[in-house]
Amino acid sequence: MPFVQHGLLVELVDIAEDDVLFERYGLVIPVLRRCDTGAEMDWPFEAEQVVAFLQ
Repeated sequence: MPFVQHGLLVELVDIAEDDVLFERYGLVIPVLRRCDTGAEMDWPFEAEQVVAFLQ
């Protein structure tokens, strides 16, 4: 994960044991979610899209 190497804080959340999260995210994982704004970006995405999402 090259973004982690540049200081991005990442929290991995396992949705397998949470029915609500599995229902919400089951078909679009991985999902990126910004803690500061709550904005989400669903898979599929490219590195350039991640950079834009984080700006």
